[in-house]
Amino acid sequence: MRITFEIDANALKEIQKITGQKKKSPAITSALTDYLRMREKRAFIEKALAGQTDYPLTNDELEARDVYETR
Repeated sequence: MRITFEIDANALKEIQKITGQKKKSPAITSALTDYLRMREKRAFIEKALAGQTDYPLTNDELEARDVYETR
């Protein structure tokens, strides 16, 4: 989807630096994708800590599948 918006030039440069993207659109897309992934992780952790999840796998099973990210 194509949109137009204003963004601070220094913030855009920082986003490009952090994401490693030289072009503006890929930098913004990468930053937004990372932000959304972080929010999803945070929401899941909050639910898990509150005991509101019924996740069937144990930690050992998760590690055996190697499905977690190592960032």
